[in-house]
Amino acid sequence: MTETNDVSALELAALMCSRVCHDVISPVGAITNGLEVLADEDDPEMKAHAMELITKSAAQASAKLQFARLCFGAAGSTGAELDLQDAKSVAEGLMMGERATLSWDAPAATIGKDYVKLLLNMILIGMAAVPRGGDVSVNIDGEMAKPTLCVRSSGQAARVPEETAKFLGGRDPDRFLDARAAQPYFTGLVARSLGLSIDARMEGETFVIEAFFADGGAGV
Repeated sequence: MTETNDVSALELAALMCSRVCHDVISPVGAITNGLEVLADEDDPEMKAHAMELITKSAAQASAKLQFARLCFGAAGSTGAELDLQDAKSVAEGLMMGERATLSWDAPAATIGKDYVKLLLNMILIGMAAVPRGGDVSVNIDGEMAKPTLCVRSSGQAARVPEETAKFLGGRDPDRFLDARAAQPYFTGLVARSLGLSIDARMEGETFVIEAFFADGGAGV
């Protein structure tokens, strides 16, 4: 697919904000419901259940916001590097509320913040590829100045997500970009801004999304 420039920065920002709001509205709503139960109920068992719901939902909302900050936000100054262990921690926090499990194979190192942004977005796509649950495996290989990033997803009915197939490489004029599709579109933009090629495919029953420098080969 040939990338087009028909999505304005303002439109893309609005779509990504909608995506973040969609992700956090459920746990925030659950917190509100729990607080209402605490205010209205006298039954100790109901209050204990409400407190458990509030605690779990608050942790989930916090994990989603921490993930979104690195995945979509501007963490650090221009040229800043981030610790891969921090990226792993926010990914593990997000996974605690999801059906998929995370496997992580990466060196203990710092890496450019935009590579972390790209990797976390690839993890989101990897999660979407196994909607019924499974394993999302992360691999970072090569020099940290020019890394190869790879996410493999295995699980029941693993497949290339429709939005990824349509928008990872850009947007054709006749395709409507909504908040759901904006994330894979954004992922492709980040990869190309770093000079990487990015590809999503099936290898047998395993979904693979990989970003690499063309002169360095795929190598994962």
